[in-house]
Amino acid sequence: MKKILFILSILIMVYSCNTTSNKDGKANPFFSEFDTPEGVPPFDKIKAEHFMPAFEEAMKRHNAEIDSIINNPEAPTFQNTVVALDESGRMLDRVGSVFSVMTGTMSDSVYQNIEKEITPLRTEHYDNINFNEKLFARIKTVYDDSLQVKNLTTEQKMLLDKTYKGFVRSGILLDGSKQERLREINKELSNASLSFNQNLLKETDSYQLVIDKKEDLSGLPEDVIAAAAKTAKDKGLEGKWVFGLSKPSWEPFLQYADNRALREKLYKAMYMRCDNGNEFDNKENIKKIVSLRLEKANMLGYKSHADYVLEETMAKTPDNVMGLLNNIWKYALPQAQKEAAELQSIAKKEGHDIKIESWDWWYYAEKLRKEKYALDEEALKPYFKADNVREGVFAVANKLYGITFKPKTDIPVYQQDVKAYEVSDADGSFIGIIYFDDFARQGKRPGAWMSSFRKQEIYKGEFVYPLIYNVGNYNPPTDGKPALLTLDQVETMFHEFGHGLHGLLSKCTYNGVSGTSVVRDFVELPSQIMEHWAFEPEVLKMYAKHYETGETIPAELIQKIQNAGYFNQGFATTELVAAAILDMKWHTLTASSPNFDPKHGEGLEKLNVDKFEADAMKEIGLISEIIPRYRSTYFQHVFSGGYSSRYYSYLWSEVLASDAFQAFVEKGNIFDQETAKSFRENVLSKGGSEEPMVLYKKFRGAEPNPIYLLKNRGFVK
Repeated sequence: MKKILFILSILIMVYSCNTTSNKDGKANPFFSEFDTPEGVPPFDKIKAEHFMPAFEEAMKRHNAEIDSIINNPEAPTFQNTVVALDESGRMLDRVGSVFSVMTGTMSDSVYQNIEKEITPLRTEHYDNINFNEKLFARIKTVYDDSLQVKNLTTEQKMLLDKTYKGFVRSGILLDGSKQERLREINKELSNASLSFNQNLLKETDSYQLVIDKKEDLSGLPEDVIAAAAKTAKDKGLEGKWVFGLSKPSWEPFLQYADNRALREKLYKAMYMRCDNGNEFDNKENIKKIVSLRLEKANMLGYKSHADYVLEETMAKTPDNVMGLLNNIWKYALPQAQKEAAELQSIAKKEGHDIKIESWDWWYYAEKLRKEKYALDEEALKPYFKADNVREGVFAVANKLYGITFKPKTDIPVYQQDVKAYEVSDADGSFIGIIYFDDFARQGKRPGAWMSSFRKQEIYKGEFVYPLIYNVGNYNPPTDGKPALLTLDQVETMFHEFGHGLHGLLSKCTYNGVSGTSVVRDFVELPSQIMEHWAFEPEVLKMYAKHYETGETIPAELIQKIQNAGYFNQGFATTELVAAAILDMKWHTLTASSPNFDPKHGEGLEKLNVDKFEADAMKEIGLISEIIPRYRSTYFQHVFSGGYSSRYYSYLWSEVLASDAFQAFVEKGNIFDQETAKSFRENVLSKGGSEEPMVLYKKFRGAEPNPIYLLKNRGFVK
């Protein structure tokens, strides 16, 4: 019941224009089911001006569907109430999913203005449903009917429970005045989250480090220089080089540029995003979001926002989350300190009388990797052509599950670089379609993600096939040279494809529990387990081919990758755990916290965002050479991306994923068919139709052993 439980998830987790009259809907492609192959969105016909009329019509239709449920003269049943609600709002889903990909990957002022207009309207729309007493009364009747519940399947019970709790957790049991205040809170929260998101996108897109002296490019690989030259040319600065704040731009600069002053300049621009006291500053948004979330949690009977959120996760409580994070921290921080000392030694050895700072880490870490493992990432990149890596993930999926992928060129895409594939099962039957949008560009939000244009379900007796998309932010091809990926980017492509498989291989009846509609600390299991195959020697030989010669990656390079498998894990783990703890610090604030009272916003003026963050990191002993993976002002996951109080999920799921991959290792075959079949049937196909730990134990036979996470990161033997 995604429509009720995740008010703006489509707008935030994921994403221009002529004039046509749309008042009668005749020219608007959203007003009817898409008449396209497999019902894919007709991107060749969709225009920006279609969205507002389509949203308005979709909400009108959704309201009519809700009214028909309420006014049904028959006694409430699971089918005529809960299922009817789950099946409602299909046009709204259709419009919202397409709008999300546009705002997430091709945002401009037109789409940003539409977002500002539609966000409060959508919030109000879902609040009207959430606070509909007559609708809830029918749901409660079903929920309280023990005889009816007894005869439901496990999946039906999960949907019923999710639906009922969704209403309760949305405030249906509050009295009228509190409901009105909650409506105000929801509207303010959606606007503040949207503002946070748009500020980050604008500041990221607006900054550029312009280099006009060739000597300032010293140390940078040719492909990085070529990418910067292309960016400069695209911006009308031909003959110069431009670096920006997208990760594919700033990270290699920090990794290779010899000019320390410029490394510092670019890095500070990155970590000071939305913290510069300008029009894009997010500190006020953060204070507002944190305060409103706490007030909302208190109204609903919870001590903190984290208590409210975690109730519906595997972790259940803030104490359990902090227990996991603190346990990993005690291994990660000492390792990070050792790594920092090694980097300091490298700098000293090279005659640099400096103290290693955060903007130095990538530079000296790359030198250390070469020294310790004779591994030069630039020498590896020719073997990781983006197209080949994609074929690699396809090959792994084929060997595990028998599924195949065929380019589908007869359907429209929303941007010329997007590629679509038809997915078929081992018996040739159709599974769905997956799109890949791999390359960074102006208007695309940072990071990588998976989402869907249509989820799998069974609707009115018909199997609905999923339409999935994966988004990345890799450097595009330049001057005839293909896109080449770093090791980290290879891992990212495998990760997001794991989410894609979760959506593609779903075999659920109901939309509200299908595919990735699972709790956040379980949803990363399918993605993180896929990472384990990326650099297995057997797998590398399948896809790592030199883009010029076609040569398979040689055994000595594979061995070097294996030898360096635990390299820099202290840093990687520390910055991740630090960010997860920062998230928890923000969201375990209570009404009694010093200088913080959510009632009427009291105490907000005294809350200094930068100091709060600095104090939180000082408390856990984070070393000065490392900052959290995300600082507060650009921590999109938790302030506009649906991961508030749940950024720990990556580590919680890693416990599951590391243990799950061990099931293959124990069989002596990373492609063991029996194990793969069990994982597909018990995890990938089940969505949220059963409790996650029940599903995991059906696959593994026991709860996960955390030791494998520690082994996977090299903290224990």
